[in-house]
Amino acid sequence: MPAEPVTPALFAVVPAYDGHVGAIVVQRGDFIRVIDSAYAAQVLRGDGTLQPSKLTEAEVREKFGPTLAALPGVPASFTLYFLEGKDELTPESKLELDKVFAELKRRPLPDIVVIGHTDTVGGLPFNDRLSLARAERMREMMIELGIPAERIQAAGRGKRELLIPTDDNVSEPRNRRVEINVR
Repeated sequence: MPAEPVTPALFAVVPAYDGHVGAIVVQRGDFIRVIDSAYAAQVLRGDGTLQPSKLTEAEVREKFGPTLAALPGVPASFTLYFLEGKDELTPESKLELDKVFAELKRRPLPDIVVIGHTDTVGGLPFNDRLSLARAERMREMMIELGIPAERIQAAGRGKRELLIPTDDNVSEPRNRRVEINVR
């Protein structure tokens, strides 16, 4: 009795966004092949045999374009700084804001986490409120850009996660920040 036909398939290794090349294992019956170089492939033919292949980057984009387009974008992180005791950005960070917003607009469905921080000037309750106010201010600006509110999480850490460790009541500009992480 002849073997049933096999649906042809193509298996290929595509480098990650950072250039890292992983590996895949293709197995058909007792035959096992490890593919661990960029754009290397195995073709499962209709007769059930495996055939080694090599694709170009352009061929991978042509064959797997919709799948690649559906993958999440490269994660991005931004840090913006604030004036002391306020939820107002420094002039330098106001200039950086356009880069952040351009990246956010470029992504169709971003997942965004905004975490506010403070320096050690003031008490814990004050810094908790201020750090959350900073994160919420950035969140509101993103919503005004048209990003759905449910895609943005905001949290405040107060003075608990200092970028630059200091004693209490030390004014350190680099600690007065929001970290924006986009996936």
